[in-house]
Amino acid sequence: MDSPDGELSILIVDDPQIALLNKDYLHREGPTNVIAFPMREGNFSDINPQLLGDVVISIETAKKEGEKADISMEQRFTELLVHGILHLFGYDHEKTEQEAVDMQLKTDALLKLIERI
Repeated sequence: MDSPDGELSILIVDDPQIALLNKDYLHREGPTNVIAFPMREGNFSDINPQLLGDVVISIETAKKEGEKADISMEQRFTELLVHGILHLFGYDHEKTEQEAVDMQLKTDALLKLIERI
């Protein structure tokens, strides 16, 4: 992602905690799997350009989605973490179909890199 000195924080929560964040910040009801809070955009983005932002993941939802997809919770967690990090870099799957395709391609490429580690 061409950000060797980038910093981010990861917060692992349960469904009730992420539902509160989802409501407060995205004005959406109920739990979600991941929320990203980018710090490289907005009024104060130039204060610390190395600070990418925060990724919040619901471990409960990751577990449920992993079971549904017949993958481990750890694998689903990794997918959600990559997804959240891509949001910190400005990727967005909700604006246009092409952006969703671009984000999925980047997700797949990063997951393949992680598998090699």
